[in-house]
Amino acid sequence: MNAIWQNIWTGLSTATPLDQANLVLGLLGVGLMIRRNLWAFPVGLVAVTVQGVLFYQSHFPADAMLQVFYFVALAWGWWHWVKDKGAAPELPVTRMTARGRTVTLLAAAAATAVWALVIGPAMHAVMPWRDAFIAAFSVAGQVLQVRKHIENWALWAVVNLVAVASYWSAELAYTAFLYAIYLVMGLVGWRAWRRAMQGAKA
Repeated sequence: MNAIWQNIWTGLSTATPLDQANLVLGLLGVGLMIRRNLWAFPVGLVAVTVQGVLFYQSHFPADAMLQVFYFVALAWGWWHWVKDKGAAPELPVTRMTARGRTVTLLAAAAATAVWALVIGPAMHAVMPWRDAFIAAFSVAGQVLQVRKHIENWALWAVVNLVAVASYWSAELAYTAFLYAIYLVMGLVGWRAWRRAMQGAKA
């Protein structure tokens, strides 16, 4: 147990300023999204820009390009939350139809297979299926989040669970610890959005 905490402390204390900024922005962005605060979007835009730089510096071009998608999605989400709320105080939290959930899951599963079988080998990925699953379902979760569908939190929960298990098995306690924080925050967000949706209906 001491070795685990030592690994986590080493990760926190030896992180570069850019890594530390990435962590702070990520936690702040999720916290604001839980509260459905519009500041989540500008913070998120800065966060994915920092992540893109980190991935580029680490020679992970596919992951860096993924941040471009997140940037566009967050920018569109910001516009959508403001423009489409109408006269209401905020854009309401909604639930997807059964067909919408099915299409989303099938699309994410198909993207996972394509990424694992085509992109993963081309990038010499060590764990292509894990990387593909996390990437594809994170994209789906991001899209649902900016659409303000409550199901986004379920996808993030699954992504974070897979990430925690994967990094823990790889003895990367620090990274697993960070994803565990995001997992807990995601569950809090799920509960908060459900309450907001129920309150709006009442």
